[in-house]
Amino acid sequence: MSQFFQIHPDNPQTRLIRQAAQIIDQGGVVALPTDSSYALACHLDDKAAADRLRRIRGIDEKHHLSLLVRDLSELASFAQVDNRQYRLIKAVTPGPYVFILEATKEVPRRLSHPSRKTIGLRVPDHAITLALLTELGQPLLASTLIMPGEQDPLNDAEEIRSRLEHQVELVVDGGACPLEPSTVIDLTGEVPVLVRAGRGPVEPFGISA
Repeated sequence: MSQFFQIHPDNPQTRLIRQAAQIIDQGGVVALPTDSSYALACHLDDKAAADRLRRIRGIDEKHHLSLLVRDLSELASFAQVDNRQYRLIKAVTPGPYVFILEATKEVPRRLSHPSRKTIGLRVPDHAITLALLTELGQPLLASTLIMPGEQDPLNDAEEIRSRLEHQVELVVDGGACPLEPSTVIDLTGEVPVLVRAGRGPVEPFGISA
């Protein structure tokens, strides 16, 4: 049975953020709000939790999980970013984007794409998520909360609780999120490539909507 925390979306309660971080540290999979839709998240270094997250989502290791980071200062630890890529990312972050980038050698092989050696990075613009990242002191591994066979992400914490209460350790109720997933942009080539259209506009990347 999952726990259910109601956390203020603009002024997260420190006590509940600490409890949520403890659940993640202990191997929990958590449903939490972001600036696009709700997401599933777990500890960066917990393979068992990451495998459970993939099973809930119905995805395999070829589907990128995103690293949620607090700010761009953490990018260099996980991705190889040149000046062009950095300028593009900086212009729209924090925001509802996932950027596909070349992974650094420090990134565990299981976290990067098995054939491409790439990783998805995201700087969310949501007070709860950012407070949790600050409390943990490291990124979260995450994926948009879209259930297998469905097209739209889940948006209501009570529905998430009823559907996933035996599969996740915690549901964070931060109120309704937008129904759109994050926009996924591949920056590994000469020009940005749209992988998934979502909440973030694509015009800043020279892509036609």
